[in-house]
Amino acid sequence: MSEEKCKRVYITTPIYYVNDVPHIGHAYTTIIADTLARYSRLVGMDVFFLTGTDEHGQKIEQAAKARGKTPKEYADEISNRFKSLWDDFEISYDKFIRTTDEHHIKGVQKAFEVMYNNGDIYKDLYRGHYCVSCETFFTEQQLVDEEFCPECGRSTSIVEEESYFFRLSKYQDRLLEWYDSRPDRILPKSKRNEVMNFVKNGLDDLSITRTSFDWGIKLPDSINDPKHVMYVWLDALMNYVTALGYGTDEKLMEYWPAKVHLIGKDILRFHAIYWPAFLMSLGLELPHHVAAHGWWTRNGEKMSKSKGNVVDPKEIADAYGLENFRYFMLREVPFGQDGDFSQKALMDRINSDLGNDLGNLLNRIIGMSGKYFDFEVKSDNVAEFHKSELEEAEKIFSTVEPYLYEIQTNRYLEDLWKTLRIANKAIDTAMPWVKMKEGRESEAMATIALVANILAKVAVLLHPFMPRTTQTIAGALGFEVNHESYLKLIKNSELLEAFKIEKVPPLFPRIEEPLVETPAEKAEAEEKKEAKRAEEKKDEKESGANLITIDQFFQTSLKVGTVVEAEEVPKSKKLLKLQVDLGEERPRQIIAGIKEWYSPDDLLNTQVCVVANLKPAKLMGMLSEGMILAAKDEEGLCLIRPESPKRAGTPIG
Repeated sequence: MSEEKCKRVYITTPIYYVNDVPHIGHAYTTIIADTLARYSRLVGMDVFFLTGTDEHGQKIEQAAKARGKTPKEYADEISNRFKSLWDDFEISYDKFIRTTDEHHIKGVQKAFEVMYNNGDIYKDLYRGHYCVSCETFFTEQQLVDEEFCPECGRSTSIVEEESYFFRLSKYQDRLLEWYDSRPDRILPKSKRNEVMNFVKNGLDDLSITRTSFDWGIKLPDSINDPKHVMYVWLDALMNYVTALGYGTDEKLMEYWPAKVHLIGKDILRFHAIYWPAFLMSLGLELPHHVAAHGWWTRNGEKMSKSKGNVVDPKEIADAYGLENFRYFMLREVPFGQDGDFSQKALMDRINSDLGNDLGNLLNRIIGMSGKYFDFEVKSDNVAEFHKSELEEAEKIFSTVEPYLYEIQTNRYLEDLWKTLRIANKAIDTAMPWVKMKEGRESEAMATIALVANILAKVAVLLHPFMPRTTQTIAGALGFEVNHESYLKLIKNSELLEAFKIEKVPPLFPRIEEPLVETPAEKAEAEEKKEAKRAEEKKDEKESGANLITIDQFFQTSLKVGTVVEAEEVPKSKKLLKLQVDLGEERPRQIIAGIKEWYSPDDLLNTQVCVVANLKPAKLMGMLSEGMILAAKDEEGLCLIRPESPKRAGTPIG
């Protein structure tokens, strides 16, 4: 995204679909957008920053029904979770839009009417493959194995119904012209060819209404076709202009077109093809840039609820600090590439980049200025004794901005950190403590002041990334981060006036151990505790205190069972999951710690002896409905089995 100085800047996140709670991908998009908005305000632009939630569609209707709620009740609940998280994260949005807002509904209906009157919408019969999860239609050529969605892998259903169509094919050439007009229309630029190739292969007209469900925006009264609701993506994409009052009160439309739409790569086609075509039909300007980021994995694995490795952004931010989390997300991965989240990588960034490079540098000059100059810092002689270091740092400060406006936040931060290395090296080379012993106080002061000025300028340019931390640094250095300090220290390359440095507590305490356990890690720890308790009990000897009567023995129900299914428990070294037929209506699920001695193949279709009246218990989140009898000594473990095959459910005793 090239630097384009203008008074107004409009920045958007996607509106997040309320089919699930916020995750790390949502946080990543929103933090990037927030950083761009904060930077734009810092340099003096008039910013409008939009985020919100997408709440219509068949998927929401189904999710609400499964929870015994109306679609609106369900949407209210999940939308509030997004808004609450962004408020907790101090996201500086100007408007939070919901597609259930009345002004949005009216704006979408107005847009449909305009496109219809322009001849870009017509009615026909639609027959095709529809993915409820993605709310998307696919051709047979796009399907995987003639059935499965190419995006999410779920089964599609064949839909045949009356539909209104948008003449997407009409805009194929104009879209290609738009992509060609600037190579950075789509960011990262590598995604541009992907989109262009899709368009060059030919665009089919787009089905934009449904009649098989009701949870959506009805067509405008002028169309007079009440059985139709609008396609969720037509509804959702219009939020970028309805938030500015399109079709209702349009005074905020002065912020249009958007400077950048920030999105995930999975919705690039909708934003880079459908959305600009809709805008062309409406006669509205097109956005300057559509920027698509990659996905996040955890410790190299795709995140999923079943694996228990989904990253809760609030849990991580609460444990490690919100601004540390922001820095990590924006520094760790090049925009557009997939990123991997691990607590080790986060700890390394905090301890190294933030603790050693930034925090320690501030501590060094606080310590030296206090010891040698009663905390007074003067910039009078910096240019005399440190001209080369100052010029090298100033060159970086004056050239980092384009990285940010091209959404290369990692490159921006990499370069900013080079100035911290210049400052640290200046201290190590000049050795102010030696200068003081030699009576060269002005040279010692110049080194301390050089570092203070580099830190001050870093604080200004780092402010959009870590707003609270940088105000703390600025406060220690006798100024406040705002537009005026940006002009003075960055644009005009001025130095700090004489000030008295303030002592501050360490900004980034070192973190030695991970602070958050995933559900899978918690389950593994519990498994180890269970194993330890079992080990402690195995050597207990029988005594008079635990003798039982024959009546007590018969209170235990022992039965012969047949193993009809057997599989390993993922991430467990000891457990197997068995389905055991005890002659009941259904097999019993039994979790057995015998994996060291038996494989699933060893057990399948064999018989075992089962304690059948144990109270069910959970192991690693799985229900176990019995216990298999086994004997174990120093030579290993073996199962207790009937001498010859018996009917499943035969009592033992």
